[in-house]
Amino acid sequence: MTVDDYLDGAPEPHGSTLRQIRSTLRELLPGATETISYGMPAFKESGKAIAGYAYFKNHCSYFPHSGSVLPVLAAELEGYDWSDGTLRFATNQPLPPGLIERLVAVRRDQLDIR
Repeated sequence: MTVDDYLDGAPEPHGSTLRQIRSTLRELLPGATETISYGMPAFKESGKAIAGYAYFKNHCSYFPHSGSVLPVLAAELEGYDWSDGTLRFATNQPLPPGLIERLVAVRRDQLDIR
C-alpha cells in the first residue's frame, strides 16, 4: 500500500482533512521520505519517523512517533483530545499549520535533525 492508496481509501471528510495535513508536512519536510509505517502514512528523515497521521471512524490522528513530543506542547493542545503518543482531531478540521510546524520542530530537536 502507498500513501496515495491510503488516502484514496479514506472516507470524506477524513480524506480531504488528511490531504491538507500531508501538504503541510510536505512543505515542512521537503527532504523527508513518505512511507507507510504501522499501517499509516508517515514522514521519515534520516530513517527516523518524524510525523504520521491516520483516519478513524470518528476522528483523525496525528502521531509524533514519540511519547515526549505532545507533553512539551501541552499548553498549545488545550481543547484537543490527546495522550502522550496521539493527537486526535475532528475529521473535518485539519490541525493548524503553525501547530504542525511546532510538533515537527520538537520531534526534529529530539532526534537532533537540523
